[in-house]
Amino acid sequence: MACGRWTTPLDLGGPISTETRINDRIRVPEVRLIGPGGEQVGIVRVEDALRVAMEADLDLVEVAPDARPPVCKIMDYGKFKYETAQKARESRKNQQQTVIKEQKLRPKIDDHDYETKKGHVLRFLQAGSKVKVTIMFRGREQSRPELGFRLLQRLASDVAEFGFVETSAKQDGRNMTMVLAPHKGAKTRTKAQQAASSQRDAAPATGGDAPAAAADGATPQ
Repeated sequence: MACGRWTTPLDLGGPISTETRINDRIRVPEVRLIGPGGEQVGIVRVEDALRVAMEADLDLVEVAPDARPPVCKIMDYGKFKYETAQKARESRKNQQQTVIKEQKLRPKIDDHDYETKKGHVLRFLQAGSKVKVTIMFRGREQSRPELGFRLLQRLASDVAEFGFVETSAKQDGRNMTMVLAPHKGAKTRTKAQQAASSQRDAAPATGGDAPAAAADGATPQ
């Protein structure tokens, strides 16, 4: 259903409204009209555009007020506002779904533990998650912040194929933190690589010399 604002009186006083102008709030002599199906009607008198919209039980909506003449489209404005709000909510929801994992390391970590922690970071990045890497200092280690910086630089370099430094290393109380973010498409690329690997594993082995079958009736020389 259309908004039904055809007889809404104009408020000529007070602050200027930034709300989209529709129907009889559009006060220009001519508009460039777009039909309800997206078809270009052309430049028409605003009275004619309003009449067409009213006959279709729809609204005349000003979609490009700065154009000369303004561009107006015939549509169901109530439905349009609802769908726009839905899209905005979905967009905010998708932004909030960004997951941040955390991986903690010690500044004097041994090689085996480092490889294990690096593997975790790689898996997080390949899954499309951001990773907050925290270096935990204890006792006298706090006087050697360069150990933390070097370790974070090493890790960032080792996982550079799948992620980049979004927030550089910084001191956070007794700890030092850095945030890694996955490259765009890292999750999709990982899935494609896994699918290709599965196909290779499933493919039958070929090659090698097959024993030649002796022809029927053949007599060895």
